[in-house]
Amino acid sequence: MDKATFAAGCFWGVEATFRRLAGVKSTQVGYIGGRMPNPTYEDVCTDETGHAEAVEVTFDPQVISYHDLLEVFWANHDPTTKDRQGPDVGTQYRSVIFFDSPEQETEARASLEAAQKRFRRPIVTQILPAAEFWRAEEYHQQYLEKRGLAHCHL
Repeated sequence: MDKATFAAGCFWGVEATFRRLAGVKSTQVGYIGGRMPNPTYEDVCTDETGHAEAVEVTFDPQVISYHDLLEVFWANHDPTTKDRQGPDVGTQYRSVIFFDSPEQETEARASLEAAQKRFRRPIVTQILPAAEFWRAEEYHQQYLEKRGLAHCHL
């Protein structure tokens, strides 16, 4: 199994999107890329911790490739809006690909370059080394699924 971590706005919808894919074995939502150890949702919402809401995806590369996960990432959010997705505004909603290996970094950068051709405005997505991932509170895990929702209503 391999791991991939993506931030693309509110983690509820991002998680639901990745959970539906064949080859994805598990997901968890949490916080990554900030300064505070073991942040809570309330901490992250202050916009002062530096963390992004993110989804950690565990996947079987024999069934779904990292490239395919990147394609889903690009297709399911607006990577041209800085620190926001829809009505959600703040650094915790920024667009980031957190890579776990040099191979993932190379593929992420190539993917960004290819994706840019599909957008009029410049992509602002960051590509950063994965830092410590802090699992979000249990009530955030599979939030939409637990409520019988397929997606967030924006």
